[in-house]
Amino acid sequence: MYQSTKIKDGYSTTFRQWRAEKTHCRFLHGYGTSVKFTFQGQLDPRNWVFDFGGFKRAKCLIDGVSPDEWLSWLLDHTTIIAEDDPALEQFLDLDSMGIIQLRIVEDTGAERFAEFIGNHIAAWVDAETGGRVRLVSCEFREHEKNSATYFL
Repeated sequence: MYQSTKIKDGYSTTFRQWRAEKTHCRFLHGYGTSVKFTFQGQLDPRNWVFDFGGFKRAKCLIDGVSPDEWLSWLLDHTTIIAEDDPALEQFLDLDSMGIIQLRIVEDTGAERFAEFIGNHIAAWVDAETGGRVRLVSCEFREHEKNSATYFL
């Protein structure tokens, strides 16, 4: 059994954790984000666990686009809020005016982003490799000092 990792970075992501009372995280804030994926499986005929370029050359898609495009759609110059954010209507207005690119998820925060992204990428990896490889973990990094990892 082998493991390999892939880091996808260069995203500028803004979000807010409205439930984070008494901390500055309740305010809209952003980071240069990245995601680290750890794959596990047997080697393919090229002696690879996972094709690092597979995010671009994917046969299987996530919501109709390559995993690269999906990650960019989710994280690159976007504003992410929880579906139950009390200011949802105001964020929807900003999105409709073209001021932000809004993404609505069940919950926000590095841990929840790692889970959300990890579950989507895990399903894609399974389909892409016919079950030969599995995603072991997904680490969401707010920047070089803060990260959260979801183990699948």
